[in-house]
Amino acid sequence: MLIEKLLLHVLIILSPILIYSIIYENHSYKDKIHLFGIFQAVAGFFCMAFPYPAYGLFWDLRYIPLTLAFLYCGYRWGIITFFAILLARLILGGDAVIFGMISITLSSLGSFVLAKWFWKFNPKQRIILTALIGFWPALVQLGILFSYLYFSHISFKNDFRLYGLVLIFIVIEVIAITLAAKLNETLIEKKILHREIQRAEKLNTLSEMAASIAHEVRNPLTVVKGFLQLMQESKNNQSMEYLPLVLSELGRAEGIINDYLNFAKPQFDKVEIINLKQCVSDVITLLEPLALKQNVKLKGDLVAESLISTDKNQFKQALINLIKNAIEATNSGGYVHLKLFEVKEKTIITIRDNGKGMTKEQLSRIGTLFYSTKEKGTGVGTTISVRIIEAMNGTISFESNLDEGTKVTITLPKIELYEVSAN
Repeated sequence: MLIEKLLLHVLIILSPILIYSIIYENHSYKDKIHLFGIFQAVAGFFCMAFPYPAYGLFWDLRYIPLTLAFLYCGYRWGIITFFAILLARLILGGDAVIFGMISITLSSLGSFVLAKWFWKFNPKQRIILTALIGFWPALVQLGILFSYLYFSHISFKNDFRLYGLVLIFIVIEVIAITLAAKLNETLIEKKILHREIQRAEKLNTLSEMAASIAHEVRNPLTVVKGFLQLMQESKNNQSMEYLPLVLSELGRAEGIINDYLNFAKPQFDKVEIINLKQCVSDVITLLEPLALKQNVKLKGDLVAESLISTDKNQFKQALINLIKNAIEATNSGGYVHLKLFEVKEKTIITIRDNGKGMTKEQLSRIGTLFYSTKEKGTGVGTTISVRIIEAMNGTISFESNLDEGTKVTITLPKIELYEVSAN
């Protein structure tokens, strides 16, 4: 019966660790340490709520949560757990309540003293130290047990059942506290590893971005450098004919830099109320020459007269990037169809083409930095479009099937006429 009770206590002790790891999976171990401390206090209280009474005392693993609270949560939560256990012991009462209170006080001294230096040790040493400290409450409890039996004039010298209970108690207590410490350290290690992975991903992204910017900007600058050298070597006014090309390449370099700045943080310099139908119509008109050149039919079905609040130039840039991608992905003789309509409080724009489409793997990566299905693409344009739509409190989604085409759905919050009047 003692084994069953103590195994129940082991479950009570390990549950807070498992629950804590699930609830705060995306936080570091110490971000919500107060909750872990509360869990230990509750675990200590419940261990006392289901004790195994024998020889006038209560046998339980209450001191494991107490030790864990002091070592892993600090003095404050260790003391709170101490009083929670003390309260539970007073509620249970009994003839040995004084001995129980003395036992609780003495058992907390070991972890109380060592808590100050606990985090100076490495994880393996902390597990060993916790296991060793786990012996101290066991020794205190045994001392209290035999003291109680002695002062109660109860004979125990030839009581082999008592010695069996003592042995089982010590073995399970040491195994339980070692297992709990191991789980705690695994949780801490997992959080540290997760943080390091995030840091490595950020550094990798910065490295890729730096390489991409260097590559994209170097090309127009190389052209500019060559023309400037020609102009320097030229001895007549013929060099002036190179100026438009130099300015064009510098403009291209400036555009590339602006694209990366927009990726980092879309700048809405001039927010205004715009007619979405007129804006989309302007973009279609702008891209019709490109569509004709590719022998792609670009058509629009604009039935909504929605108003939105945004930076017109930024929004047009987002649409241009997406429609241009659709045109370039469509074979000669294909089509790109835009549709603008309203659904309740939302305005929806769809861009559908019957181009080459994408696989599921390609589709899952659309909108991520540096990914493009085009041979010479960088993926920045699509990413910028996604960021602009999201900055407008809108959403964007992609649907595609290989050799069947792609559909882009943009959902935006519309503004009612009375809102415009109020402004």
